Amino acid sequence: MTPPAVRLTAISKRFGAVQANDAVDLTVAAGAIHGIIGENGAGKSTLVSILSGHYTADSGEIALFGKPVKLATSADAIALGIGMVHQHFMLVPNFTVLENLMLGLAKAPFLAESRADVRERLARIEEDYGLSVDPDMVVERLPVGLQQRVEIIKALIGGGRILILDEPTGVLTPDETDRLFESLKVLKSKGVTILLITHKLREIMAITDTVSVMRRGRMVAHTATADTDRASLAELMVGRSVELVTNTRSRAAGEVALAVRDLSAEDETGKGRLHAISFDLRAGEIVGVAGVAGNGQSELLAVLAGLTPPSGGSFAFAGRTVSAAAPADPHLMRRLGLAHVPEDRRREGLVMAFQMLENAVLGYLRFARGARRWLLEKRRMRERCDGLMRRFDVRPPDPRLRAAGFSGGNQQKLVLAREHGAAPTVLLVGQPTRGVDIGAIEFIHRELLALRDKGCAILLVSVELDEILALSDRVMAMNAGRIVGILDAADADRQSVGLMMAGVDRAANSDRAAMGRAGMGHAGMGHAAGDER
Repeated sequence: MTPPAVRLTAISKRFGAVQANDAVDLTVAAGAIHGIIGENGAGKSTLVSILSGHYTADSGEIALFGKPVKLATSADAIALGIGMVHQHFMLVPNFTVLENLMLGLAKAPFLAESRADVRERLARIEEDYGLSVDPDMVVERLPVGLQQRVEIIKALIGGGRILILDEPTGVLTPDETDRLFESLKVLKSKGVTILLITHKLREIMAITDTVSVMRRGRMVAHTATADTDRASLAELMVGRSVELVTNTRSRAAGEVALAVRDLSAEDETGKGRLHAISFDLRAGEIVGVAGVAGNGQSELLAVLAGLTPPSGGSFAFAGRTVSAAAPADPHLMRRLGLAHVPEDRRREGLVMAFQMLENAVLGYLRFARGARRWLLEKRRMRERCDGLMRRFDVRPPDPRLRAAGFSGGNQQKLVLAREHGAAPTVLLVGQPTRGVDIGAIEFIHRELLALRDKGCAILLVSVELDEILALSDRVMAMNAGRIVGILDAADADRQSVGLMMAGVDRAANSDRAAMGRAGMGHAGMGHAAGDER
């Protein structure tokens, strides 16, 4: 019999008082796609970091293809054919693809010879696996999906036989996710063993052969994917049944809290990113912004939060009108009662080197000042952070730990807790559950609906269409920096919103629906609906 590609036996790892892995066993068949799932802080990333040589286990044994190995460093793992694709890419943005691939591979005494060698290897990767990318393109100019492809090529170009992907779809559009999965199937057919770490149970069911479940540092289940379902896996992850909430409006929306009129914005090169955006956001409602990433949603949040000045139009909030002639800044917007959960928690929501108690008061120093207004009191900061961490189940619940030491999902929960705890009038939320596990998604959704029911006006941006449909009172679709249409929740479904996301306006959408009912538009409708699926 073919020995398993990976066998981990009784792997344990402790960080101070936190037992991240507790006698974990794992067997991964050669040439399989094996999923590992669990809540934030369950120990998944620690386990694969041990397998990739980033951490050293306190105890336990590792065998690859039937042979015991010692992995003291990442170089040891790479030499044994293990490649790691991290959730946050490890690329040099202003280097070309070729230069990024050369890092760690250049062995010839002259650089030109190394370039030629890596180009040749890249050509073989394209021939063997169908993974193509322009070697002379600067990485930061590539779409996110192609940047991830470069990461996969990096793992394979040195002879990788085992590929670990940690939350690979967290920054991908649905179309990019589909292309990634097609690439993984090709890699599997060529004998590459793939470990997939993800929170998304739909993806586990779609792509994996087997799945292992971790909870609080222990491995609690192994099963063939065909023998389980999403509900069973969710219960194994959390230790209880999980029921994701759907929106039930408890009362009618109130007065207009945020009025946006003909709002436009440009990027640093002068290219228009928002084009004459107009809408009202009312107290006690959630307006969900649907659209494929890169269609102006991020710029809309940045302008409304005071991070980017508008180039045209205006918006009114709390008696203040903001325009190109009268811009605002984030401090002013917070003081007026607007809170912001940014899309990129690492770059815009947290200072990774700061302790969590410091991150918990970023932008809200009034919670940290003592009797002397110029002095910040660590005791008050620690007490506030401790309360937020316990309220939002941030693990481990230690305010003194640095943000960089927490999983992405726990970082996200702290950012949401901080902004939620400021009791805002308007809350801007970007990708609230990106990289967050099923139990935390359930909790975050309930908190957003509860805040809405208290009268907060919430603008929700998410690439997860199911999330938009589950939470929104109204759905606003964007394409190419413009609003295509706004639907009441009762009229919004995957098909109608998907068409608007593709740039089909509401009138044409209604015409298509009417044609479909009359039996005259099946070809066009079928194509669009198929794309959305």
